[in-house]
Amino acid sequence: MTRVGQAFDNPVTGERVVVLTDPFEHPDRVLAAHLTVAPGGRVAMAHIHPAVRERFHVLGGQVGFLVGDEEVTLGPGESAEVPAGVVHDWWQIGEEEASVVVEATPGDRLSEFITSIFGLCRDGKVNEDGVPRLLQIMVMVNEYSDEMILSSPPPAIQKTIAAMLAPIGRLRGLKPSYPEYTTSTETVEPAPEALALLDEDGRLKGFA
Repeated sequence: MTRVGQAFDNPVTGERVVVLTDPFEHPDRVLAAHLTVAPGGRVAMAHIHPAVRERFHVLGGQVGFLVGDEEVTLGPGESAEVPAGVVHDWWQIGEEEASVVVEATPGDRLSEFITSIFGLCRDGKVNEDGVPRLLQIMVMVNEYSDEMILSSPPPAIQKTIAAMLAPIGRLRGLKPSYPEYTTSTETVEPAPEALALLDEDGRLKGFA
């Protein structure tokens, strides 16, 4: 079953995602999604995708980005690219909802990670910033270390801690991802203006 049009909400961070390109169907595992962020919303934590490249194109509102050591504010029509292995963070700015099309390659396992985080947020199994409890996030980081690691502590230390704590978390029934969270029963028609930013291969236009 295609995930195109499936919608996922995160009530803690104010994010809503609608899938535009399903990475489980794409030959290069490309994920493209329409992300909207309510005023005051932001991604749960600064992070690194060791083996995933991300691209962003702002449709509406304003978004602050930290990419490496550079901080910028992007508005409608502006874009940013985050190479694999670079620490980054982003947040909504101002009173207008932010609307952004995001591409991640490869995005299949990253999709599992993110939708599981959203589900844990909906079920109240996170802190006030939307970060899962220690054992849960260590189980996830240990499994998805190529897709997502936190910006702190340093990656080598983080991987060591995750390797130690993940078995304890698994013994307590925690999982790196949850099938009940990775698909959605809510399906919507993707916004035409978001789809218009994708090429025939389902990727964001305007990037080399």
